[in-house]
Amino acid sequence: MEFLSEQYHEPIKNIVIFLAVFVFSSVVLFTLRRVVLGAFRRVADKTDMKFDDIILRSVKKPSFWWVLAISLYVALATSKFPESYTGYGLKAIYILIIFSATVALASFFTAIFQRYIEKSGAGVPATGLTRTLINAGVLTIGFLIILNGLGITITPLLTALGVGGLAVALALQDTLSNFFAGVLIVAEKPLKVGDFIRLDSGEEGYVEDIGWRSTRIKKIQNNMIIIPNSKLSQSVITNFNMPEKRLSLLIPVGVSYASDPDRVEEILMDVAKKAIGEVKGIVTDPLPLVRFSPGFGESSLDFTVICYISEFVDRYFVQSEIRKRIFKRFKEEGIEIPFPVRTVHLKQDS
Repeated sequence: MEFLSEQYHEPIKNIVIFLAVFVFSSVVLFTLRRVVLGAFRRVADKTDMKFDDIILRSVKKPSFWWVLAISLYVALATSKFPESYTGYGLKAIYILIIFSATVALASFFTAIFQRYIEKSGAGVPATGLTRTLINAGVLTIGFLIILNGLGITITPLLTALGVGGLAVALALQDTLSNFFAGVLIVAEKPLKVGDFIRLDSGEEGYVEDIGWRSTRIKKIQNNMIIIPNSKLSQSVITNFNMPEKRLSLLIPVGVSYASDPDRVEEILMDVAKKAIGEVKGIVTDPLPLVRFSPGFGESSLDFTVICYISEFVDRYFVQSEIRKRIFKRFKEEGIEIPFPVRTVHLKQDS
């Protein structure tokens, strides 16, 4: 009976020791992790470099799994479990470390790429699609390393993936079409994140993100348009940020036929020039222009005030302010803005 009792209590004793060592190691290592990350954060806050911030963000979450992996390794090393169970534990530690390291590298390379784009001002946008491609590439490499470390032959797997990939491609034609359309948009660069665009269907707004399936456009009304990449690649796009943000604003103005065209042109030019520096959005170079429109209107002499604004969305405020100033100045000068006039002849029977 004593022999059976010892056999029964021995596994329980091993489990208790294993759990105690694991918990103790975890507490010590998590405390050490917190101290190290806190010290690293204080050092990073004192420097102007962004590289240390990127490293800190990349290792913050994966370091949680590293602590668990080291604690598990210490607990297994001090336990008296059979070699088969210890082998399974070591494989689990291997998977945990490789996977967490892969996540850290994916986060690091994505942040470095985005930082490079922001610093260099390159034309390639740091979009959700590019971030997805970088993450997918790094995670795929990490997955293959895990399989190789577990002794799984990769060649048959790649062959199976090739055959299965063909079937998946046929089943997911629309999804793949959107994906490759997004890749072409990023490569060709007809637009990038932050650009203000207008589609041939009439939708307009700021490009928020180019994802692997769709592109998000934020309208001025603060709502979002979700457009599949395949449809966006086939649309006629007006990009108001290319080749530069600055653009001309045309404001039509009609006056009475009794008005002196030279005087009207002089007044309009004076109003436009005075608006520079007073109305937000108007640029000083080039200076405003006033042109007498070709032809004559049905009830008015038509002029066009041409001023230049810093970006497309300024057109609403600038146009409103210029029109108000023109209206007040015309009232002061006694210049009439006519209503449409129609002459009607009534035919009478003899």
